[in-house]
Amino acid sequence: MPPTRIVSIALFTAGLGIIVGAQAPQVSPTVAAFVSVQAPVVALEHVRVIDGTGGPASDDQTLVIQDGRIQSVGPAASTTVPSGARVLDLTGETVIPGLVGMHDHLFYPAPSGLGRIPGAPALYNEQGFSFPRLYLAAGVTTLRTTGSVAPYADLGIKKDIDEGRMPGPHLHTTGPYLEGKGAFTPQMHELTGPDDATRMVNFWADAGATSFKAYMHITRAELAAAVKAAHARGLKITGHLCSIGFREAAAIGIDNLEHGLEVDTEFDPGKQPDVCPPGNVSNDTLSTLDLNSQPVQDMIRNLVAHHVAVTSTLPVFEISVPGRPPLEPRVLDALSPESRVDYLYARSRTAEHPGAQTIIFKKEEQFERMFVQAGGTLLAGLDPTGYGGVLAGFGDQRELELLVEAGFTPLEAIHIATENGARFMGLDGRLGTIATGKAADLVVIHGNPAANIADIEHVVTVFKDGVGFDSQKLIDSVRGQVGLH
Repeated sequence: MPPTRIVSIALFTAGLGIIVGAQAPQVSPTVAAFVSVQAPVVALEHVRVIDGTGGPASDDQTLVIQDGRIQSVGPAASTTVPSGARVLDLTGETVIPGLVGMHDHLFYPAPSGLGRIPGAPALYNEQGFSFPRLYLAAGVTTLRTTGSVAPYADLGIKKDIDEGRMPGPHLHTTGPYLEGKGAFTPQMHELTGPDDATRMVNFWADAGATSFKAYMHITRAELAAAVKAAHARGLKITGHLCSIGFREAAAIGIDNLEHGLEVDTEFDPGKQPDVCPPGNVSNDTLSTLDLNSQPVQDMIRNLVAHHVAVTSTLPVFEISVPGRPPLEPRVLDALSPESRVDYLYARSRTAEHPGAQTIIFKKEEQFERMFVQAGGTLLAGLDPTGYGGVLAGFGDQRELELLVEAGFTPLEAIHIATENGARFMGLDGRLGTIATGKAADLVVIHGNPAANIADIEHVVTVFKDGVGFDSQKLIDSVRGQVGLH
């Protein structure tokens, strides 16, 4: 978007930590520095609206925001704009609901600057400064952390955002990983049995966690105890599993499964009960697995019957495919010098397994499409882990592009990344779609992602509770910081 256009639609606060209008939320000078639109009533005129339901886009609409909520939305020719409203002419631009990130950690691999240090433990730095800004800048207005290595930090960051001291999305914090014996990072507690799993769920629910995540080496007995404890408190539990197959987890009562087919070990010929196979799911197993076979189709139907959602995290798998994703300057600019070296080194190593990873990635895309066609609920996230290069916010946008590559329409992809996540978390009465009375969590995009999903990257302004944030300013503020903090 040309800079002159940005100036024409923005109401800059010039860094003042004051309220513009009696009903606007109070923010600190730190947050106010990124606010570009703030008024009691704001009208977005002549904008294309993609409402998040999966329905067609509506052209030439006017959307009125009042007191942090959507007051009205309809054709520009017939929608009344209240007197005194701050009016923004958004001709040629699109507004979508704020993205709901369902696998959006606040941590990232700790940098070494040496590619990788042989024998060094896998460690992750909390990105409490850079990630909340990047998520918000990219249009993620609500997220679930989906596993934490620093749960007190996550809860503290949420508090700072909620109280206006830090820019960022609405955070829904997941407790520490519920991991069994064999954790690959010393930052995870290893459960000692079902009683320990129950204790962890109750302790962290009391501390403020609103969901839980089972991890790769958890046993069926420990998962059953965690599910029982979480459900007793009205909370949900998801899992990145390995020791337990998807159908086993569904029978136990898990609510959500992360990543999809690429982590389901139940089709591995050497799988033993409660044991994560060495190497997890082998390339041979995945690359030769027939997705139309009876066992795979039975698994899909089983998940649908048990109302188990699946979270798509295609960006974290794409980095294992040679030559992918496109090498983006904005990603390299955001990385610290040390993290940039690590990422580029690891990226160069993907060429060592060219065939299998490409086949497996395409099968993951096919599985996710099959799951939805069978009636399953697909959620969207990014998972900023792996060997790096998957960054907060940017990865959420890439997830939508990859869903379209997988065969979903752009409107279906936006629906998966907005309304589906909101509904899963029980928030669909307040957010996830554009409708009168809902929170004004909105993303203004230069272009038309309904026609070209790549336009999802061209975010201009992100409204959170009716306050508009300048996307580019947020991105500029974290240049060279990702990997450090």
